[in-house]
Amino acid sequence: MTGSEAHEVEARLKQLGVEKKLFADALDWAGAEARLCTGFDAPAMAGITFWSRTNRYLAEHLTDPAEQEPIWKYTARDSILRVVHPSGSHAITAVSGSGGVGDLERPVRSKNPKGRVMAQLVENNTKYERSGQGVFSSRDEVEFGGELDSMPLWFLLYERNEEDGTLSAELSRPKKMEGKYVNEWSERLPLFTRTDPGLDIALLDAPDDGGDLDFEVRKAD
Repeated sequence: MTGSEAHEVEARLKQLGVEKKLFADALDWAGAEARLCTGFDAPAMAGITFWSRTNRYLAEHLTDPAEQEPIWKYTARDSILRVVHPSGSHAITAVSGSGGVGDLERPVRSKNPKGRVMAQLVENNTKYERSGQGVFSSRDEVEFGGELDSMPLWFLLYERNEEDGTLSAELSRPKKMEGKYVNEWSERLPLFTRTDPGLDIALLDAPDDGGDLDFEVRKAD
């Protein structure tokens, strides 16, 4: 990435109300938390912990009046952990990526399959221009209204390189899915490459809507 391209990324992040350090600190803390998992934990616990702690760090920092002014909102509706910009112009969620996270010369997609709720959010993203729209009309709508599902959603994508263990990240806005995977983006903002978090974080994120459960119903004898 050239100097001018890096400057453009910094300027765009500023427009979105975030900075690289926030994401770097979130991923570093998530790595430290995930390393506390042992072989006695569930097989997917390290990956789930990394995903959850990354989103938790973003939420705790951006909703803390001592750290942020004005503060952001937070929601876990439909099991999609999101921080919402004070103006309601956009939201951010952290998910694992695959392919070429942080490298604009390579394609990238979500690491794990996404459900129908996320698919609808991605579809809604195509309705908004880069300037950002979908501003909420009241605080109640920010926290509980349908507008939450209509606003532009950005992904903090992270990926651990299996060859050298480095951790790459980018902030990108999805626009299309192929099957259950997000694979097309209207914007991709490369962030950084960090040192090896010391564990496999490419396990399951978490289901965003739980999917459909099928039960066999039988009459009692």
